[in-house]
Amino acid sequence: MPEELKTEQNIVKGCQSQVWLHAAMSDDGKMMLVGDSDALIVKGLVALLLKVYSGSTPNEVLMTPPEFLRALGFEGNLSPSRANGLHSMLKQIKLYATAFDYMLKLKK
Repeated sequence: MPEELKTEQNIVKGCQSQVWLHAAMSDDGKMMLVGDSDALIVKGLVALLLKVYSGSTPNEVLMTPPEFLRALGFEGNLSPSRANGLHSMLKQIKLYATAFDYMLKLKK
């Protein structure tokens, strides 16, 4: 993630570590997500979420349940604060998707 995107506006609230997420919309209507953290474990969680959701349409993001997190065993193996942070990151991605989905509907 470029340093210039590590701004207060892109900080994910509710995370124990510093986490930044930034979303943009491509010309073909796909969400392009970038993110980073100052904690190594959280960097991995951010990378996992970006792999799943970046490059998807806002509607696809909204319709993709986070079942993969349970299937991978993250919820039972993360500390409560890390699990809360993971949910905060997921919530932020869904909020971006909701906003972009609304913008796309306005264009139609």
